[in-house]
Amino acid sequence: MAEVKTTCPYCGVGCGVLAATDGERITAVRGDPDHPANRGRLCTKGSTLHLTTTPYGRALHPELRDGRDRSVPRQRSSWDEALDSLVDRFATTIATHGPDSVGFYLSGQLLTEDYYVFNKLAKGLIGTNNVDTNSRLCMSSAVAGYKATLGADAPPACYDDLDHAELVVIAGSNMAWAHPVLYRRLEDAKARQPALKVVCIDPRRTETARAADLHLPILPGTDVALFNAVLHWLLWEDAVDVAYIDVHTENFGALKSMLRECTPAWAARICGISEAQIVAFAQLWRDSAATLSLYCQGLNQSSSGTDKNAALINLHLATGQIGKAGAGPFSLTGQPNAMGGREVGGLANLLPGHRDVTNAEHRSEIEALWGVPADRIPATPGKTAVEMFDAVKRGEIKLLWIVCTNPAQSLPDLTGVAEAFANAECVIVQEASRTTETARL
Repeated sequence: MAEVKTTCPYCGVGCGVLAATDGERITAVRGDPDHPANRGRLCTKGSTLHLTTTPYGRALHPELRDGRDRSVPRQRSSWDEALDSLVDRFATTIATHGPDSVGFYLSGQLLTEDYYVFNKLAKGLIGTNNVDTNSRLCMSSAVAGYKATLGADAPPACYDDLDHAELVVIAGSNMAWAHPVLYRRLEDAKARQPALKVVCIDPRRTETARAADLHLPILPGTDVALFNAVLHWLLWEDAVDVAYIDVHTENFGALKSMLRECTPAWAARICGISEAQIVAFAQLWRDSAATLSLYCQGLNQSSSGTDKNAALINLHLATGQIGKAGAGPFSLTGQPNAMGGREVGGLANLLPGHRDVTNAEHRSEIEALWGVPADRIPATPGKTAVEMFDAVKRGEIKLLWIVCTNPAQSLPDLTGVAEAFANAECVIVQEASRTTETARL
């Protein structure tokens, strides 16, 4: 029996796992004590990972169907036959319809290296930016919020900041359930440092909210009003970091003018909580030497999600609560490697290392690194997740490669997705299970 280091594919914590195997089966799993994310811990889902590898439903070999008539069952094939067919279909489609007739829909469950190779294959070899991922569905507001305020899609905080924070603000997240191993680290930090305060901002009285020192059950969608009112109070109490603002920020005067009427009393009427609760939150922020905010889909899954992210990040910038131990705006992720995929350019508008496909200098750097001809990478972004399936439905994208995700269940317009599958000339599904809705299509 041997143990193999791997990663849990479930939530955004990205726990390290040691999988015991006899060479044919995974017989047990345990947390990797040397992994920096979980330090040996696993939640219930992670500790039962080996049960998901039982033969039922597993894809144990390639299956191939010559045409798109789904009444004809796929037939088992060899790896050589499947890969040769894949290469032939790509070559024929690209030769007939051009590079943008193919697309890749990836997943936040992929390892960083896998993401990178797909990105290089599509943008560097084929010459299409039609590479996107299911992290577009959950993290786009966080991405846009970081880029609008900090200039880059990169969280300026890490898990170890939990050990140094004096105030932890959890917004739009039931962290105790959604990121349980990380929440255990917060509990450990609070046990070591009883003065650590936890604020939970959530319309629901969740387990996370019940354990918080202050729960703000604001009305859904009113986060921006709350954050702006807190910043208003800090401004008028002279509790912002003027020196940090002068050196590290831009346009603060315009923000201050915008916040002039955003009093706690004004926000209380909008948010459905009391003025005293908002002031109590502002006082905790003022008195903390290290404030860490942890936020997830309650902020992101919204038509104003980018504004919610930006308003919270502005609070950190105005008070200098960023770039030091225990402080910063930290977007929690729904999947273990959505961030890693974006780091290596796994979106339709990105290139590795936080570069943009619309930037000629960035394209030239990556083309030189990859050793591909100049101007191989297109200058315009490719199709994003939903746009990609719309393009398949219209017949613009003929061949679609789907990796480790189930868009026939997870995308918002499932009728449109079904129509896209019906219209596609070729669909490749790279997946551990043969029973998903996408695999059936």
